[in-house]
Amino acid sequence: MLFVVTHWVNLVSMVVLILTGFYIHYPFVPGLMGIARGAHVCFAFVILLNMALRVIGAFIVKSAPTGGTRELVPDYKNFLPQKDNRHQLGAWIKYYLFLKKEHPLGAKYGVPQKLSYLVIPLLLLIIGFTGFCLWGPTMGVGPFAAFTEFVGGPMIVRIAHYYLMWVFIIFMMIHIYLANVEGLAPTKVMFARKEHGGLVYDPKLHNIVGEDDLDEGRH
Repeated sequence: MLFVVTHWVNLVSMVVLILTGFYIHYPFVPGLMGIARGAHVCFAFVILLNMALRVIGAFIVKSAPTGGTRELVPDYKNFLPQKDNRHQLGAWIKYYLFLKKEHPLGAKYGVPQKLSYLVIPLLLLIIGFTGFCLWGPTMGVGPFAAFTEFVGGPMIVRIAHYYLMWVFIIFMMIHIYLANVEGLAPTKVMFARKEHGGLVYDPKLHNIVGEDDLDEGRH
């Protein structure tokens, strides 16, 4: 449940940050700049705190290491290289580029997915840092002021901040597509909490071993 909540907070925060970011860059409606800036700063703090909660939760909450299993492990292990899929980077890239029809059998997250989820927190910290370099109350503070001077002034920082926003927009589009390319089950889990059963994959045997009867498992 924690990870569904943090996923929702990320979604709402990113949408608000993107919309207000566009408005701050292109104020297409007069009189809303104060609201846009306030919302932008507010949700910047929200998404950074949410990221910290998600990282902490990964060490506390247990989740399944792969779809279709009731085995639980500390969630952070799903983001690290796993014996079951550490050899699959090439296969996943071929699959995503439509060069391979068969979906690689493996752990909860594919290798490119693991890499992207590890990079996103780093990008959040970078875009947050550039944001604080531009925000009035912090732009004159030591590390932020020093960075701004180092790169050549506030305009350079603003341009970097703007294009980093586009990185997140592109990531969101790719993420939504790849999450639902084989069906809408992931979206149903997030929006309707409708969990699907399906095949049971055993990461130790590296094989499908049966079907997951969710109704039976709830009794």
